[in-house]
Amino acid sequence: MPHLLSTCFDKMNAMKYLLFLLSFTLLTPLFSYADTQPKQSIVFGVHSKTAPLEWRNNGVDQGFNIELMNRIGQLCNARILTRRKTFQQLLSDVHSPESDIDVIAIVSPVTIDRDLSQSDPIYATHAKAYTLQGKAFINGWHDLVGKRVAIKKGAFVDVYLSGQEQEFERIDVDLYETGFQLLIKGEVDVVLAENFVARRLLPFYPSIRSSSDPLIYGAFNFVTNSQNASLMAQINEALRQLKLSGEYDKLVNKWFGTGREKVDLTTTQQKMLWLAILVSIISAFGMILTAYISASLRKRTLSLKSELVQRRKAEQQILSLSQQFQSVLNGIPHGVTIFNRKCECLWSNDKNNLLLKSPEFHFTLGQVFQLDDSLIEVLNEQKSLTADMSYHAQYWQLQIHPIAEDQAVILLEETTEQQALRQANNEASRLASLGELSAGVAHEINNPTGLIIHSIAFLNHALCDLKPVAHHYIQQNPFWSVAGLDPNQAIEELEMSCATIDEGANRISRIVSDLKCYARPNIANKHRPIKLNEVVTVSLRLTANQIKLFNLTTHLQQPEPELMGDAQQLQQVLINLIQNACHASKPISDSAPSLITIETYTRDSEHYLTIADTGTGMDDATLKRITEPFFTTRRSSGGTGLGLSVCSRIIKEHNAQMQINSRPGKGTKISIRFPLVSAITEQTLAQQSEQERVISLETER
Repeated sequence: MPHLLSTCFDKMNAMKYLLFLLSFTLLTPLFSYADTQPKQSIVFGVHSKTAPLEWRNNGVDQGFNIELMNRIGQLCNARILTRRKTFQQLLSDVHSPESDIDVIAIVSPVTIDRDLSQSDPIYATHAKAYTLQGKAFINGWHDLVGKRVAIKKGAFVDVYLSGQEQEFERIDVDLYETGFQLLIKGEVDVVLAENFVARRLLPFYPSIRSSSDPLIYGAFNFVTNSQNASLMAQINEALRQLKLSGEYDKLVNKWFGTGREKVDLTTTQQKMLWLAILVSIISAFGMILTAYISASLRKRTLSLKSELVQRRKAEQQILSLSQQFQSVLNGIPHGVTIFNRKCECLWSNDKNNLLLKSPEFHFTLGQVFQLDDSLIEVLNEQKSLTADMSYHAQYWQLQIHPIAEDQAVILLEETTEQQALRQANNEASRLASLGELSAGVAHEINNPTGLIIHSIAFLNHALCDLKPVAHHYIQQNPFWSVAGLDPNQAIEELEMSCATIDEGANRISRIVSDLKCYARPNIANKHRPIKLNEVVTVSLRLTANQIKLFNLTTHLQQPEPELMGDAQQLQQVLINLIQNACHASKPISDSAPSLITIETYTRDSEHYLTIADTGTGMDDATLKRITEPFFTTRRSSGGTGLGLSVCSRIIKEHNAQMQINSRPGKGTKISIRFPLVSAITEQTLAQQSEQERVISLETER
């Protein structure tokens, strides 16, 4: 076996020696020729923009043709200069002896030689037909009959078809890409394209496909004009040498992934040995570096773990705080929303957001609300906006606050209740002013009214004394008349006028008294124990002349309920309620008279006084305003509208509550609830004690 291995190695060394002699023998004529025909530089024209043939990456020309030409230049002892031009310009330049282009790489049909001086084949290629997806396949030249076919001018397909009869419509293009664009636009039916270029373009045109087998075979060649025949001879000689040495196959394998390999086992072993040594050194250095890095990483890992624990704790605290903050914001009954300048919602607690873009959501003064315009105005001016808004029967307060140059928060709060309270407060203020005005007017009216009543009383007494005198004078002077009337008739008219004036003056006096009572301050500290049944009895006695015309029933509890209050004021309340019941009821003379019922009783630790009738009743609109001062439904018949408003005030002063139930056509029931005497006494004593304490403090000051 050792002898056999030795024999094999001897044969391999002999083969390497012969190969070296052969290479030296072949290269010697080439170098001799290069020396005899020196050319310092060769201008190589290129036009392709993509791999693998000729392209530029980061400003550096690369590709199979360029690298092959550079290697040929080294063998020819010439520097290769690369010039980029269009394909058509290169074809024009290579035919001109005066052009700056010496050599170009071009595809020629395998069956047709070009007029130019060309090298041996560099690399094989082919051309196929390309159509839109869904179109019929092209099985041969006969399938192109009558079709519009795009052909690149000057390409090897053009050379192949030159001088041949063509049964299709030929459309010349400057680039295969132009043909693909025309194919998509429907201006051509087929594109005949070279394989390498078409394969590059197909990813950019997914609607185009390869529709045939190869129709034309070609090969890449270096070509030059006839003036440079000696240059082409040098290129061919160098190209053949590269093919023999295996460098050509390496270039093919590098750029196209194919080609045969030439392996020198000894050289490979030496290379592998040095590579192994280098790898070992790198590995040793790597192990040391790895150990150092591992120690550093271990230390860093412990630090990161500690930092991670701290971060997780901080994140947990932030998350908890964020959840609490979110819960608070979600629990707020008002709408909170954050918008950006583009009116995009960044965050919201989803409370009443739909109102912001509703066309019925507007300013209380009637202007239309535009969310986009308001946001832009606030962000541009960086000033908050607060406005009162309305939506149907609801009131809202809108606040827009800038929180950044491009963000704003919108707060939306319903203020319907506040608006109602504000209106009620304004109404109360108006009524208070009206009460003060009423007291002043009542005082001013009361003086002349007293004079009228006093004067009418005097006139009545005077008429009584003048009657006998008038009868006696008539007997003496039968033609005597008073104001153009018979004296007896005139005296009757005077008596009737006095009675009318007296009734009107008394009515004015009663109205003035009601106004004074309405404006009178609280006098609850003067309340005394009274019996509720006695209040009812006195009130019925005072209104006996009115209630005799109606059906009246009373149910008074025994023993009598007692409470703290002012008997005269409660009598005024009950008298007013009895009169209202009489006005709303039908008298006995009607076919269906109404029934008025008055009751007193005690229930659930409270005393009750109720008056009910089966009269006309009241609707909801009337019930809402029944206790308003000067509101009355009997304005035409002399109602002032002060009765129930005064009653309401008196009832509140007695710490009582009034409940009114009424239905149109069914009658009305009014219930007044009074607290027990003990509760009132305790409250009264507490109020008196508080007043005494305040007086004592004022005295000390």
